[in-house]
Amino acid sequence: SAKVVQRPQIAVLATGNELLQPDENHEAGRIYDSNSYSLASAITSAGGIPNMLGIAKDNADSLLKKLHEGVTKDLLITSAGVSKGDYDLVKDVLVKNGTIKLWSVRMRPAKPIAFGIFNGPNGGKTPLLGLPGNPVSTLVGFEQFGRPAILKMMGKTNLQRPTVNAILETPIHNHDGRRVYARVVVIKRNKKYYARITGKQDSNLLTSMSKANGLAICPENVAKKEVGDSVVVQMIDWQENVF
Repeated sequence: SAKVVQRPQIAVLATGNELLQPDENHEAGRIYDSNSYSLASAITSAGGIPNMLGIAKDNADSLLKKLHEGVTKDLLITSAGVSKGDYDLVKDVLVKNGTIKLWSVRMRPAKPIAFGIFNGPNGGKTPLLGLPGNPVSTLVGFEQFGRPAILKMMGKTNLQRPTVNAILETPIHNHDGRRVYARVVVIKRNKKYYARITGKQDSNLLTSMSKANGLAICPENVAKKEVGDSVVVQMIDWQENVF
């Protein structure tokens, strides 16, 4: 006999009136939904099975209808709708239709993360992870919270990415006392690891994430990591040719 693990079913929902599906014609003031597809890839890589729920509009009825479609899954993951804006409804819907366990984490990017239990229409209860809407925030938030949850659902005990200590070749600035996850490229030279940031670190710049093979951590109580400082890097892409 062989031991097997059931892969978790993860419902993925994007929110926002401004979002378009990739096959729709572009309109002024609209943007394409990249988060759902980035999350689907990350979920698959973690061992889960993504179930795409599409896009919910910025009103409670649309959001509830879409969430109800995903309540039979093992985990609901949403993107956007968890900040303090007028149309950030995910947190409010979760409070009114379940329980919210946490909201807002001292990290950058991905501060406005929400987590709680969503109550379905037929008595079912499904954990919900509400990720921020900016593409980098979505993926960094998933790395820190979504991926470990999926691994735990599969009975894994090692839930964290491998880490290395690297020497910084570019500084990391911490402007507001949060734990910073800087997107970096790590290389090995003369048996030492070196890390360089992938350019501008704005949370809307998906290229900063796509070019990275690691997340360099600047602790919340450190205002700046200087060139030459040692930094802990979570390796999100473990390549043999790097090491």
